[in-house]
Amino acid sequence: MTYRETTEYLFNQLPMFERIGDKGYKSGLDNSLSLDVHFGHPHSNFKTIHIAGTNGKGSCSSMIAAMLQTAGYKVGLYTSPHLVDFRERIRVNGRMVSEQYVMEFVEKERSFFEKLHPSFFEITTAMAFKYFSDMKVDIAVIETGLGGRLDCTNIINPMISVITNISFDHTQFLGNTLAQIAGEKAGIIKEDVPVVIGNATAETRTVFEKKAYEMRSEIRFAQDSDNKEVKEVRNIDDSTLLYYTKSFGEVKSSLMGNYQEENVNTVLVVLKTLMSMGYLCECLSEKGRENMRVEITEAFTNVSKLTGLSGRWQTVKTTPRVVCDTGHNLAGWRYLSRQLGEVKCKQMHIIFGMVNDKDIDNVIKMLPKNAIYYFTEADTHRALPWVEIQQKAIANGLYGVGYPSVKESFAAALRNAAHDDFVFVGGSSYVVADFLRDCI
Repeated sequence: MTYRETTEYLFNQLPMFERIGDKGYKSGLDNSLSLDVHFGHPHSNFKTIHIAGTNGKGSCSSMIAAMLQTAGYKVGLYTSPHLVDFRERIRVNGRMVSEQYVMEFVEKERSFFEKLHPSFFEITTAMAFKYFSDMKVDIAVIETGLGGRLDCTNIINPMISVITNISFDHTQFLGNTLAQIAGEKAGIIKEDVPVVIGNATAETRTVFEKKAYEMRSEIRFAQDSDNKEVKEVRNIDDSTLLYYTKSFGEVKSSLMGNYQEENVNTVLVVLKTLMSMGYLCECLSEKGRENMRVEITEAFTNVSKLTGLSGRWQTVKTTPRVVCDTGHNLAGWRYLSRQLGEVKCKQMHIIFGMVNDKDIDNVIKMLPKNAIYYFTEADTHRALPWVEIQQKAIANGLYGVGYPSVKESFAAALRNAAHDDFVFVGGSSYVVADFLRDCI
C-alpha cells in the first residue's frame, strides 16, 4: 500500500472516535497490553512524561518537549488529534515519523492486529511507542487521548504525571460531574511518581489529593502561591508574550492565546519538578538558572518550529489578519471569547463550526455580537450541520450566512474583509484542520 492507502486504511477500517464518535471509542487496556506484549514492551526502553486534562494538553506537551529538546535530550512527542497529516501525532525532536515507517508498520503487523480488533488510537499508540524505542529517544512526552484511567496510553510508568485542568467534556465517557471526570484523569497518577496539577477547583482538588495519597505520590498544584511561577504577563507585540517568573526571571513565548498563561505556569512547575529529580540539574546554580532562562525563552519562542504545534491562536495571514484556534469546548471558549473581545479591528469576521458532542448552546452565548459570521461544517461525520448552527446563532442575535465547507466560508470571508479587518477561524479542531489543509 502507498502512504495514502495506508492512512485511509487506518482511518476507515479501524474504529476512530475522531471520525465517527462514540462507536470509535474503546475503553480499557486489554488491547493495549496485548499490543505491548507483542512488540516487546517498547515503552520500557525510554523515560516518559504523561499528560492528561481537559484543555491545554497539546500546548503543555509541546512546551515540555521543546524545553527538553533545547536542553539536549532526544525527545519523542505523541499527541492527538492531527490537523493535516497523520504523522503529526508521532514526532522525534520535532520531525514527524516517516511515511515509510508508517507503511511498513501497518503492512508487517496488519495480520496480528486485525485479529485483535483494536481501535485506531490503540494501534497509533502502539506504533508511537515502538517508533520511540526504535529511535532510541531519551524521553517521550505522551498525551492521553481521552480520559486517563482507561486511556490506552496508561500502560506506561512515567517519571512524572501532569494533569492540566478539568472541565466538562466527553461526559458520555468520563462522567457528569467534575469530580467524576477528575477521577478518570487522576487514573494516570502512579505509585511514587510525582504529579503536577495545572489548575484545580475545590471539587477536583480533593479527588487529586486522595489519589496521590493512595499512590504515595508527591503532588504539586501549580496554581498555589508556593508553587506558582508566573507572576505577570505582558504583550510585547502581536507575536510575543513576556512572562515575569518567580524562579527564572523574564522569559518570552510565541504562543499568544490568553489561555497560555495557565499552560506556561504549569510547564514551569513541571520543569522545576524535573530539576528536583536530577534532570536539568546543571541549572540549579545561579549561572545555571540564567542559562535556563535563556533556554526556556528559546524553547517557548520556537515551540511551533521545534514540535510542530499549530492552531493555537495562530496568525496565518496579516492583511487582513487571520487567526485560527482549536478551542472547541465551553472552557476553551471562556478564554477565546475574552480574547476576541480584545481584538482591535474595523470589522470582525468569524468562520465558525462545531461537532455534535459539544455544548454549542452555551458557546454561542459567548460569541461576539458585532461580528459577521460564516457558519460552516468540517469534513467529519461528527460535524453539526451549518443550518442548525445558524439557527441557534440567529436566535442569540448573531448575523451570518452558512457554507457547506470551511474552504468556501473562508473564501467568502476574504472577499468581504478589508485590509484592516480581522478574520477568526475556529469552534472545532476539525474546522481548523480543514482550514490549514485546504486554505493555507
